[in-house]
Amino acid sequence: MEIIGAIREVIQQLVVPELEGLRREVGEIRSALEVTNRRLDDLNEHLVDQSRRIDETNKRIDAVREELTARVDAVREELTARIDETNKRIDETNKRIDSVRDELTARVDAVREELTARIDETNKRI
Repeated sequence: MEIIGAIREVIQQLVVPELEGLRREVGEIRSALEVTNRRLDDLNEHLVDQSRRIDETNKRIDAVREELTARVDAVREELTARIDETNKRIDETNKRIDSVRDELTARVDAVREELTARIDETNKRI
C-alpha cells in the first residue's frame, strides 16, 4: 500500500495544485465573461435605443417629406394657374394688337386711296 500512498501523494502534489490553478483560471474566465455579458447587454440596450431614435427620425423625415410635397404641389398649382392667366392675357393682347394692326392697315389703305385719288385729281388739273 505504500506504492499507492506514494502515487496518491505524488498526484496530490502535482495534480491538485494544477486543479486549483485551473479552478482559479475558470473563476477568472467566468468573471471576465460576466463583465463581457454586461457590456454586451449595455451595447444591446444602446443599439435598441439607437434603432428607436432612427425610427423616430425616419418618421419625422416622412412627415416633413409629405408636408413639403403638399406645399410643392400647391405652389405648382398656384403658379400653373398664374401662368395660364398670363397666357390668356397675352393671347388677348395679341388679339388686340392684331385688331389694331388690321384697323390701322385699313386706315392706311384708305388714306393711300384718298391721297392717290387727290394726287390723280391734282395731276389732271395740272
